[in-house]
Amino acid sequence: MTKYIVSIDQGTTSCRAFIFDKNGATVGMGQKEFAQHYPQPGWVEHDAQEIFETEVDCIKEAVKSAGIKSDEIACVGVTNQRETTVVWDKTNDKPIHNAIVWQCRRTRKVAEELRDEPAFREKTGLVPDAYFSGPKISWILDNVKDARARVDSLQFGTIDTWLIRKLTKERNHLTEPSNASRTMVYNVKTMDWDDELLMRLNIPRSMMPKVVPSNANFGLTDKTILGFEAPILANLGDQQSALFGQCCFERGMLKCTYGTGSFLLANIGTEMRLIDGLLTTVGWQLEGEPVVYAFEGAIFVTGAAIQWLRDGLSILASSDESERMATSINSNDGVYFVPAFVGMGSPWWNSDVRGTIVGLTRGTKREHLVRAALEAMAYQVSDVANDMREHGVSVSELRVDGGATRNAFMLQFQADLLGVPVVRASQVESTAWGVGALAALKCGLIPDLDALKKKWKSDLRLQPVENRRSEYEGWQRALAGAFACAGVAPKKQILKV
Repeated sequence: MTKYIVSIDQGTTSCRAFIFDKNGATVGMGQKEFAQHYPQPGWVEHDAQEIFETEVDCIKEAVKSAGIKSDEIACVGVTNQRETTVVWDKTNDKPIHNAIVWQCRRTRKVAEELRDEPAFREKTGLVPDAYFSGPKISWILDNVKDARARVDSLQFGTIDTWLIRKLTKERNHLTEPSNASRTMVYNVKTMDWDDELLMRLNIPRSMMPKVVPSNANFGLTDKTILGFEAPILANLGDQQSALFGQCCFERGMLKCTYGTGSFLLANIGTEMRLIDGLLTTVGWQLEGEPVVYAFEGAIFVTGAAIQWLRDGLSILASSDESERMATSINSNDGVYFVPAFVGMGSPWWNSDVRGTIVGLTRGTKREHLVRAALEAMAYQVSDVANDMREHGVSVSELRVDGGATRNAFMLQFQADLLGVPVVRASQVESTAWGVGALAALKCGLIPDLDALKKKWKSDLRLQPVENRRSEYEGWQRALAGAFACAGVAPKKQILKV
């Protein structure tokens, strides 16, 4: 009997589920968007119960579209938006507040005050920021009525933990290191929750899930909920899952996922290191094996800039139009777009900078704005890649995935900027496939990593063809201008060409 893998891919704006065969072919899929809540400017929330119910619908739809029976499902993997924070009462599994999304900036002031306390950076590998879960947990405990008084009955989880809790017969309270490492209270050296950091944020250790290896057995799915019973054998944060799905198993291999934001990760092996401007995160930890670490550049707004041009300014009808519009003109004509809608992430880590568009003339058309937004994706990734280069990471090839990689103009521009080949995976759903492949390895559908590497294929390889130094210098000037408008100075040198 042929066996299949269910991959749960819970994202920021939609829930998805995939059915893969052991070769990584997609045989079924379900996808559904869910509501975004913006209670105040800069605040972003999700309804965790809605996420669970939407994900259940997607899993059922994926199984139905694949036309498979419940006994043909060998295993399940879970990947998820990472830092988004849920706190619930374990007596009834009801959230006590909406989930606070990774994009939410309400905890900015508290998080940035922690940058003066070296323990957070040294122990977690993170730059303290509102992006991460720890300050969000504290906010919920401090702002939800009676939360502190009943803290003994409360549990915390990122979305992986929440879904595992809700989907397993055992109602397990579990996570794994790639997700735990995004909380700002997990020590990536000791591989455990850190009592000093928990105490600093006034978070009881009793709330935290048990951390198990990324390919542990997370429990059996509840047949009464999903219609099938199968073991959940893998769990990874979405960007680490994409790193695994791109088969970046060797030190120095890089991938970039282009979505709402963009995330550039480099496998740095089994030694934890820190470099200025970038995050150090856990890639994965497999049972009985050393931890694999990664450098990460987290760029908050890339594809979201195109969405803003589409939905906010009505400059284009669909994102698919962007490539045609960008290539209809020969250059950006000096127009640069710094899409700092929520500040700047890696390598700058400044929340005060806001979006700017510079170089406008009477000859500027909407095509220039679209092209500038696409170029900004590549510029921001180049800033991160160049930072990695300065600290000993050899950038010889960039593996890419995500929705924006359908845009060949942007990918060619990226190859030109970096001066190295940009290689797109033929399995565009690298995030979902990564955790699915890890589950398949655990249950024996795929024998080993070498067999998995042989399955990886690309459908597009772009070599650098043009020197983009002058354009990149223009970007750096635009970036300096954005900082100047905010009245702040970057802690890192802007011009790196």
